[in-house]
Formats: sequence, structure tokens, C-alpha cells
Amino acid sequence: MRRLVPAVALLLLVGCTRPDGRVVVYSAQDQEFAEGVFADFTAVSRLTVSPKFDTEANKSVSLAAELEAEASRPRADVHWNNEILATIRLARKGVYRPYTSPAAAPFPDWTRAKDGTWQAFAARARVLIVNTNLVPESERPTSLLELTQPKWKGKVAIAKPQFGTTATQAACLFEVLGTDAAKAFYRGLKANDVAVVPGNKQAATGVSEGRFAVGLTDTDDALIELNAGKPVAVVFPDRGGHPDHPRLGVLYIPNTVAVVKRCPNPAGAEKLIDFLLRPETEAKLAVGGGFQIPLNPAVSAELPSALLRPSQVKAMAVEFERAADLWDEAQAFLREEFAR
Repeated sequence: MRRLVPAVALLLLVGCTRPDGRVVVYSAQDQEFAEGVFADFTAVSRLTVSPKFDTEANKSVSLAAELEAEASRPRADVHWNNEILATIRLARKGVYRPYTSPAAAPFPDWTRAKDGTWQAFAARARVLIVNTNLVPESERPTSLLELTQPKWKGKVAIAKPQFGTTATQAACLFEVLGTDAAKAFYRGLKANDVAVVPGNKQAATGVSEGRFAVGLTDTDDALIELNAGKPVAVVFPDRGGHPDHPRLGVLYIPNTVAVVKRCPNPAGAEKLIDFLLRPETEAKLAVGGGFQIPLNPAVSAELPSALLRPSQVKAMAVEFERAADLWDEAQAFLREEFAR
């Protein structure tokens, strides 16, 4: 019996190995698009994927909380997140283990963690959706900062700024503009009677239905309205830069993938990540209805004309690690200003 003790202790240390070979994924990507990717992976690998999805309502917060709670005995093998700042914060808490996928080699340097704990791919851009019946082309805003001007008073919609990609954008603006200028921008929005709606989808549909002239949203939600034939146009704000803020540009928020530390199926996790980072997967996410913008320069998919890659515009020169440092300060400010 004494010989069995070290083996039992080791098993408890590394977690339970999953005997059926399943790969469990906690995924913040939309279920309708992720499931097709998982089916493709199963077809070529013969490994079954068991996904757990978040919902639009909780904005991937619940999955992050579960990963933290399960850190000593994880259930997930892979975390597929759509909020890079949340990924960075989880990495700092030791939720992931390093893995450098050979499929990640063509990606730009900024898309990978310095310690190898996560890899970014397939981004959404933060854009303005404009109602073309209400706003002639010559009058459309070209910069995010224009939304505080009096001409837009009561005409702009944003999602709740404490959540989702709207919160990520706020932290990034704190980093790029500086905290004082970022706070002035959000106070300007509030003073301009910005409408705060439940989510990015509601911001986009509110514009397409003519209830607002302009909405701040993500490319996927904007493209859905555009492709449905609604009277809208998509504007990539600050695509040419800004004279007063040289680092301001279009914000691209990527998906990320990471292997969960002490996961039950590390070999399966690595195989799935290799698959997700293939050019074919980014192409499918781009043209299959999800409108995710490829970050791998090897992806040759023909994107919808309304989608612009980072190479086609001035991308926001944000340091995501520093933006993650500013997350708590940005959150406290947004709660104070918008949660009253």
C-alpha cells in the first residue's frame, strides 16, 4: 500500500485524466459559429469537443469566474475567450500554462503573450454604425471623439460601458489617451445624453431602426444589420489617426486561446489550439457569418467589403498589458458615472 501513495498523490496534483479523451472548452465565442469549428476539428482528429458557452447577458464574466474557482482542480482544457484583457488578467492569476503552437508562427508578435500563456487570433473591430437616412455621408463622424459634440446630443447609443467589448474599449482608451482625457470623453458622452442600451446588438439595431443616428458597436453586430439591407453604414473611427492623439486609431479586439493549467487533457487541448490557429479556421470565422477579422497574414479569404483588416487602417497603438493594469481604475470610474 505504501507504494501506491505517491501515485495517488501525483494523480491528485495533476488533476483527473479524462478517460474518454474529450476536450472540454470554455468558449466565449458565439455558439452558432464555434460549434461548426468544433465539428470540423472532430472530423479530422476524432476527438470529441465538449463546449461550455457563456451568454450575451454575462459577457464572458461567468466563464472567467469559473476558471478561477476551478484553478486547483480544473474541468476545462481550453479557454477560448473573446475579451483579451480578461485573458491577460486570468494569465496573471496563473489560470493558464504556456503553449506555443507551431500554427501561431505566422501571426504578428503583438498577438502572443510574452510568457506563451495565450495566443490572439480572429478579431472584431470597434466601429460606428450610422443610420444613412438620418445622417448624410458628408456629415458622418470619422472619430470616436466627435461623439461628444453638440450635434450628436441625444442621438448616440452605446452598450453598458462596464461590460463586454465596451468595457475593453474604455480600458484601452485609458491607456492610449491617458486617464484624464479618457474620463473627459466618457463624461462628455454622458453630458451629451448618450443612450445606454443592454448590449452591442441593441446599439446596432437601435440605429438600423432609426431610434438613434449613431451607435458604437462591434463589426459583427454592425455587419448583421448591413447585410440585412438596413439603412446603415459602418465607419471605422480614427482610421487615419487623430491629430491630437497620435496613438488613437481603430481598436481591434481579438479572440484568444489558452491551455488551462493542470487540465485533464493537455494533449487534446494543444491539438485543438493548433486547429483553431490554422488559416482555414480564421477564414471560416471571417466569412461564415461571424465576421471575425483574420490576424494571420497567411489567410487569403475574401472579406466583406465593409470589413477592414488592421493593415488597411491605422490601428490603435494600445499596449494591452498596460490596459489590463488600468482595468480596475476604468471600471470604478464607469460604475460611478453610468451605474447611478
